Amino acid sequence: MNLKHFLVPICLAWANIAFGQVRISGKVTDSLQNPLDVANVVAINKTTQALDGFGITTPQGEFKINVKKNTEYVLKVSYLGFETQEIQLQTREEDIYLDITLFSQPENLDEVELVYEIPITINGDTIVYNTDSFVSGTEKKLADVLKKLPGIEVNDDGEIEVEGKAVTKVMVEGDDFFDGDSKLASKNIPANALDKVEVLRNYSEVSQLSGLTNNQDNVALNIKLKEGKKKFWFGEITGGLGPDERYVAHPKLFYYSPEFSLNVLTDLNNVGEVPFSLRDYWNFTGGTRGNVRTNTGTSFTTGASGLGLSTVQNNRANSIESEFGAVNFSYKPSRSWRITGYGIFSNTNTLLETTATRTFISTNEVESTQTLADQSTSFGLAKLTSNYKPSNKLQWDYEVLMRRVDEDEETNTLSVADVTDSIFENQNQNPLTVTQNSNLYYTLNDKNIFALEAQYEYSEEDPFYNVVRDEQPFPGILPTDIMQNRFDIAQQQYTQTNRLDAKLDYFWVLGPKSNLNFTLGTIQSSQRFNSSIFQILDGGDQNTFEDDELGNQVKFNFSDYYFGLHYKLIFGKFTLNPGFHVHSYQAKNQQLDTEVEDTLFNIVPDVFVNLQLKQSESIRFSYTIQREFSDINRLASGFVFSNYNALYRGNRDLESALFHRAQLNFFSFSMFNQQNIFANIIYSKRIDAFKTNTGIVGINQVNTSINSNLDDEILSGTGSYQRTFGRIKISARSTFSYSNTFNIVNDIPQNSESFAQDYTASLGSSFTKAPNLELGYRYTVNNYNTGGTETTFFTDRPFAKLDFAFLKGFILLADYDYYFYRDRNQTIENKYGFLNASLSYQKPDSKWEFSVNATNLTNNQDLNQDTFNDLFFRTSQYAVQPRYILFKVKYDL
Repeated sequence: MNLKHFLVPICLAWANIAFGQVRISGKVTDSLQNPLDVANVVAINKTTQALDGFGITTPQGEFKINVKKNTEYVLKVSYLGFETQEIQLQTREEDIYLDITLFSQPENLDEVELVYEIPITINGDTIVYNTDSFVSGTEKKLADVLKKLPGIEVNDDGEIEVEGKAVTKVMVEGDDFFDGDSKLASKNIPANALDKVEVLRNYSEVSQLSGLTNNQDNVALNIKLKEGKKKFWFGEITGGLGPDERYVAHPKLFYYSPEFSLNVLTDLNNVGEVPFSLRDYWNFTGGTRGNVRTNTGTSFTTGASGLGLSTVQNNRANSIESEFGAVNFSYKPSRSWRITGYGIFSNTNTLLETTATRTFISTNEVESTQTLADQSTSFGLAKLTSNYKPSNKLQWDYEVLMRRVDEDEETNTLSVADVTDSIFENQNQNPLTVTQNSNLYYTLNDKNIFALEAQYEYSEEDPFYNVVRDEQPFPGILPTDIMQNRFDIAQQQYTQTNRLDAKLDYFWVLGPKSNLNFTLGTIQSSQRFNSSIFQILDGGDQNTFEDDELGNQVKFNFSDYYFGLHYKLIFGKFTLNPGFHVHSYQAKNQQLDTEVEDTLFNIVPDVFVNLQLKQSESIRFSYTIQREFSDINRLASGFVFSNYNALYRGNRDLESALFHRAQLNFFSFSMFNQQNIFANIIYSKRIDAFKTNTGIVGINQVNTSINSNLDDEILSGTGSYQRTFGRIKISARSTFSYSNTFNIVNDIPQNSESFAQDYTASLGSSFTKAPNLELGYRYTVNNYNTGGTETTFFTDRPFAKLDFAFLKGFILLADYDYYFYRDRNQTIENKYGFLNASLSYQKPDSKWEFSVNATNLTNNQDLNQDTFNDLFFRTSQYAVQPRYILFKVKYDL
């Protein structure tokens, strides 16, 4: 059956429902004709008793809702402390306007009983959504429900955004759900368990600091469960099989009570579903508690020294097999003490097959590669948190987080450039990180509040790299034995880091709208780094390279003592928060039997300004200057391998850089229009920035780091617009990033510019008893210009999503993405599409669901990607998993 023959009737029915409506609008006031803000207006269909429309009044008391034509309604208008007004009306073909007056009801407010659920209620910074007012029954997970709530988005990675801000904490019945990660919640909490979703804006986990610090970007979600899901075990068991030995298994179990909660998640599959990727692992934030490393005026990152393994794009590869398990709990021994924790384990085996072309700018050399990578990644996280709050004046939080990774990758590459080389690479590493946080908050009285925050981190990394080549690597640098069949080179590294961050904040509350914040803090870091490069001979013996420049034995100590002062003032619609930090730095590195020591005294200012135009409309501006320091990896002067054609050596004389950053945000959210507007622009500039100085011959490069007076600048921005007209939602989003950077290539300064643009627009519906369709278009342009060589890549991506409930138990879900990828010179062109679909059946009131799921129905074979840096342009094509069809069975516990 042709796809258009299926979609056209749905679109016609969709349009008929969408536009066969009239508008009821008006104004709600009290008996003195004062407008009532955030009053609720709902339209109940007298025939079906269904809620056909709802609205919330503006500060001017205005409302508008869209309902069906030629239908009898009961219009109910409510506001806390006032009698509910009920108006009988009959809609015709024309719009209706009403002036409505509510009268005060000062007594017995607790006895007022509402016989209907209000879709949205607003109380200060909290928005409460009644989920049943928005769902159609096709929703499977929390993400499916959130996508239908005004002002909430779920991106392609499953991460939740509210009013343009990332959600950093998800709770269920007030208990943390894996403390700080929204993706696990959006993709695992069953939709049928939800009763309400609470959005907590300006969220702070420390009540004493609420109003004293800037929490405008902190957003949390609290999920309220249906009554039948409390104090009972619930969950689901899903299993599926398909041709070619394909399988999936997703058992999940949940329990919630006021004293104890437990979540158990598992996922086993070999169909390319990645429940928890390595990127998720590194991005796992762990909540919104005070972070001692932020807003100090210093940027010092003790980053990873490991080699970069190949990454999966869009969770697609030639083959992906995943095993995942996670447990999260919360226990309250007493009213003042809560213990929470989680453990996560994931193992993923991935096979990546890539064809790529790299054009090296300074040498005009073109390298074509065919790569097959076999990757195995296992990682685990374990976290335990204690929260003790015996009174409103005292709170103590302690947590310990352990991360462990076991990565191994074997890569076979055929490189065709000035020479043809067959290359084998092996990389493995087992980094370990243990982080402890202890935060104490004490309120002496209404005028004096103290916050002591400390973090200690221990980490060790041991990356091993091995490359086997036909061609001799880096002659003149590596003294290899050339009388071997192949050149087998290995490298060992070890990095150990001990780091302490601590600060004491004293808040002197001058009045209800102003306070002074005094800060004393320190950063103390000690690192060791060892490395060696050696050759493995044909007989298995080692040819150890004894040259000092081919090994490292480095010690690096970094110290920062600082004092900060900030003043916060609220006057009218403005919030001002200027301040500064005074730093005393000392950095000392020891290597090659000598010591280099640097000291620096520095003052860096910062300012935050918020203009609160309305309760849900604001303009924010922030400006910061940070002093940026390198860790031990950029200071070690011996050579280390980056990959088969790149060596890197650090610079022990590297100095700090200044990092300027200005950010301007606009946000507007209107329940009256169900309109959400967000815009953000960021400008950053690095002075005396860390630069890469590269010597390149053919495709082989030797890199080091230097300070340079050639400044780097980046300008980026994001804008989004959403508006709902009845049951129709339109969305538009755009992002751009422009960078202008300099590096040194073959002793010549080289300017690199990139301009990336992404535009997305969509139109979708959210009917409760009709098919829902979303149609959209995404357009991406990436322009790169380095050293006068310019290239541009384009991607057109129309997409469609359908969910359709029919015949009392059947649900059809489908999504289609079409890609047209090309470059400006028309030397590269690729067209492909992905169609995924599922058909499920669950008899009403039955615990069993049966489904057929199909992935990549178009059987597309590959995807495209383009990247850019100061040395080369790269365009690649990587193989993806073929068509899979699975038969699944799910049982609701």
